Amino acid sequence: MPSAEIITIGTEILLGEIVDTNTRHIALTLRGLGIDLYRTITIGDNVDRIASAIRESMERAEIVITTGGLGPTVDDPTRDAVARAMGVQTEFRADLWEQVVATIARYGRTPSENQKRQAYVPQGAIGIENPVGTAPSFIVETPKNAVISLPGVPKEMEYLLHASVIPYLQKRFDLREIIKVRLVHTSGIGEGAIDEKIGDLEMLTNPTVGLAAHNGVVDIRIAAKAETETEASQMIAKVESDLRERLGEVIFGADEDTLENVTLAAVKKQGWKLTLLGYGLTDSSIRRLPGIASLADLQPAALPNKLRAAMAKDSATCGLAFAAFVDEMSADLVVITPRGEETRHITYGGHPRNLPRWAVNLGMNMLRLASEGKA
Repeated sequence: MPSAEIITIGTEILLGEIVDTNTRHIALTLRGLGIDLYRTITIGDNVDRIASAIRESMERAEIVITTGGLGPTVDDPTRDAVARAMGVQTEFRADLWEQVVATIARYGRTPSENQKRQAYVPQGAIGIENPVGTAPSFIVETPKNAVISLPGVPKEMEYLLHASVIPYLQKRFDLREIIKVRLVHTSGIGEGAIDEKIGDLEMLTNPTVGLAAHNGVVDIRIAAKAETETEASQMIAKVESDLRERLGEVIFGADEDTLENVTLAAVKKQGWKLTLLGYGLTDSSIRRLPGIASLADLQPAALPNKLRAAMAKDSATCGLAFAAFVDEMSADLVVITPRGEETRHITYGGHPRNLPRWAVNLGMNMLRLASEGKA
């Protein structure tokens, strides 16, 4: 099975002016093809440094994918950098130039002379026409490697990746395996406690199991490599069944499930009307959730009484209140449902800006468990 590396090109990325989303999209695509991605790197607009990075990647991996630097200006260096890495010159391709001219003509314009730069590719390269933009792409082959250069504009890159690059990779490397990933979401205990319960599973080689901690939520990633999706799904299902047996109610969902949506669904299933109150929460801590009766500021004292009063005003049957105290690095949580009342005072040891989101997730998990009759 071939391995791959990704090189994103652009000084604007290094300066923090734009966010690189291309690497994630390419990585997910490679994962689906069963290709192992071992390294990603970002290089500024410097021909020598890009060429050096390409040569190093070619030594480690069979597939090297670059994005960016294929525009018409003098600071678009990828064509020259790939040619230098290969020890060749660039050459003008009339067919690629015709495509550039045709694309620009759709805007009612005539291409400028400097846009001819986009029709130059390393000698011997396989040209890839770009019907959704003005930057043709190319592939340079060696007996071991395929160096694939794609535009940096995300939508153009995505189109060419799926329309041209994936079929090429499947044929060139006779790809017959896929990698399928399942994310199992947990809340209520920390990453260390989960690790103690499933540490032996994290030592598996196929499927692999890994942990990723967020604010009050820990994701467990199960990744299986197999020849068919059915086989990969069966491998994942076996590990997931083991996880659910060991972790029980700590698991609240998988893949696209969110703690908020799962909790609200549990509340709705009970036929309850929910009041939500928050004090000391930032705008990013909690979204306007569907089905919420009210969202109001709350003084930190007498949290349970404040919640009861708000529930009475809303004619609500259950309520959840948060009070986050960044100065004290603590939070108070109150859950009131027809099944009872639970209050918690929790302390926090992470970054102060993460405290509100952490408190919201823990409170949501308390309400979820109460709604499901597991509190």
